[in-house]
Amino acid sequence: MRKLLIANRGEIAVRIARTAAEMGIATVAVYSQDDAASLHTRKTDIAHGLEGSGPAAYLDGPQILRAALALDCDAIHPGYGFLSENAAFATACGEAGVNFVGPTPETLELFGDKGRARALAAQCDVPILAGTEGATTLEAAQDFLASLGPGGAVMVKAVSGGGGRGMRPARSSEELTDAFQRCASEALAAFGDGALYVERFLPRARHIEVQILGDGKVVSHLWDRECSLQRQRQKVVEIAPAAGLPMETRERLFEAAVTLGRAAHYRSLGTVEFLVDGETIVFIEANPRLQVEHTVTEEVTGLDLVRLQIEVARGASLADLNLTQAEVPKPRGVAIQARVNLETMAADGSARPTGGVLSAFEPPSGPGVRVDGFGYAGYRTSTRFDSLLAKVIVHAQSGGLATAAAKALR
Repeated sequence: MRKLLIANRGEIAVRIARTAAEMGIATVAVYSQDDAASLHTRKTDIAHGLEGSGPAAYLDGPQILRAALALDCDAIHPGYGFLSENAAFATACGEAGVNFVGPTPETLELFGDKGRARALAAQCDVPILAGTEGATTLEAAQDFLASLGPGGAVMVKAVSGGGGRGMRPARSSEELTDAFQRCASEALAAFGDGALYVERFLPRARHIEVQILGDGKVVSHLWDRECSLQRQRQKVVEIAPAAGLPMETRERLFEAAVTLGRAAHYRSLGTVEFLVDGETIVFIEANPRLQVEHTVTEEVTGLDLVRLQIEVARGASLADLNLTQAEVPKPRGVAIQARVNLETMAADGSARPTGGVLSAFEPPSGPGVRVDGFGYAGYRTSTRFDSLLAKVIVHAQSGGLATAAAKALR
């Protein structure tokens, strides 16, 4: 791998460029017409302007692939979001002789369809929530809600996509009708697919995810993270490892995640997400890409997950990387990540993206403090893109010390 095109923007593009530079790989940034001032364009060897503006430019797979070929790139890293889970794009890259840094198209298709992913989990004896089978109608969803009896509730989810979009709870027939309409509209706008399904809603469950790494034959887990603190179904704080989780429960999560990865012949990084309610664990989805919260896993393991993605894409096995399960480093201390979003609180209590000029940008620093971001003084932000500006990560010997360090940041 000589030259890598980063098919993304913002903090994750900056993050990928840093590791690629450390590995001696030349990098190319792409940017939409209204995003030329984004910091990622200054952190690569070449910055290439795309036709079009807003997210649509970053979703234009044919144009991005043409740019990669014209600039003699032999690999593309999609980051997260945009084209990262697009099986058609991954297939096109392979057909053009460009290395897609991520899972195979077959894996992207499998886990990109929540119904198929649930079916695979069931085949592997991994527990799943009761729900409708694949894409469903409002009438079938209403029947399922009624079957749960008094006090029952469901979570409406988009069959495609993730990130909290196209997802809403419903506790009554009226709420379900409204949620179905809203979720279908959100999913269609975000993913081009308005198909929905419903699952039984566990309101007090913890959201725990397991990081996996595979080479197509061998799969290892890289421990766990907790993402229970959310707002509007969007994660805002992530912790590794999860606190107070019984070892028996943790081991069951690891076994389930690795079992799914093996069944899918998983290659590259991936995240398997679960709900944990007491001793009950249930699979909810798998994300075949780099996660926003990968940083906390890096801090507690000492591993560079982007580097591992690239190494596997270049053909390295887990044995080559000294990362068969027995070799995976045990977690050291606790890491906490908090997202810094550009938002304004609306009258109804919801957070909405906001734009403007950053008059100052002074990230915190100190022992055990890491900031992944793309802001700078004078940068004009846009509401056309995701509101995430930066991620602040603290790492300490214990959860208490990490929490204290996070609270002390100014």
